[in-house]
Amino acid sequence: MEHQKPWDSDQITRDYLDALLVEMRHVDAVMPSTRLELYGETFDTPIMMAALSHLHNVRDNGMVEMAMGARAANAVNWAGMGDEAELEAITATGARTIKIIKPYADNDYILGRIAHAERCGALAVGMDIDHAFGGNGQYDVVLGQEMRPKSLSELKEFIQATRLPFVIKGVLSEQDAYKALEAGAKGIVISHHHGIMNYAVPPLYLLPKIAKVVNGQIPIFVDCGIVSGMDAFKALALGADAVCVGRAIMEPLRKNGWEGVREKIQKMTEELAGAMARTCSRDLKSIDPTVIHQRKGW
Repeated sequence: MEHQKPWDSDQITRDYLDALLVEMRHVDAVMPSTRLELYGETFDTPIMMAALSHLHNVRDNGMVEMAMGARAANAVNWAGMGDEAELEAITATGARTIKIIKPYADNDYILGRIAHAERCGALAVGMDIDHAFGGNGQYDVVLGQEMRPKSLSELKEFIQATRLPFVIKGVLSEQDAYKALEAGAKGIVISHHHGIMNYAVPPLYLLPKIAKVVNGQIPIFVDCGIVSGMDAFKALALGADAVCVGRAIMEPLRKNGWEGVREKIQKMTEELAGAMARTCSRDLKSIDPTVIHQRKGW
């Protein structure tokens, strides 16, 4: 089917996900476990919340309700842009939360936000490096605050400033994966920030190459377009450790609050378990990448 908007990175990503086919394997199959071990803690699922922001437009107190849903599903929660009071309310739910900080021009402000996330008891902290520039090639401005690209030495400074694992979000190349490792990151998110650049490569297209670079040294997370357990299965098969889900939880959150979020996470986890059971995948680490086949045309 021809793209109505051939430049639309979200649509390109969806088309690529749908072009990946899965073979079945039944002999010697076992009941699968979706348990995720991450940063010394155990979760029931690799289906995580995305680093969303400003969910009051979806539901009153939306960020806290999302965290409550993640906590109820024993899933990892993420938090994007928001003030300190909001992060305190999020972490007070008991949700194990990864706080992502924008690449603000003021590095002292960044260091302050890192320290605050640590005081809040966050599971990890990180930065979405892909928000440095706008589409016009000028420095991005988000809610009146100027952004800047960050050098390898600056990333090292942020990473060394905290005892928390530091995650670099917005990796969409082997080059940045190498630099993330050199900086000392303890995780990366492969993402194009839901189409922040037109014609962006789908995350799963580059995932096997980036996974080869990382070689199991740090966790790899995948963002953008994950809306089902089968999408998650494909990402895990190609080298991800877990996936981030954002837009797919918006409607459940709007309709049913934290219970809707919990139900969506659990439904996607059941879909993932179904795919694992039918491919002889006993746990997340044993999903064989050779079960994935790419439809012709990609």
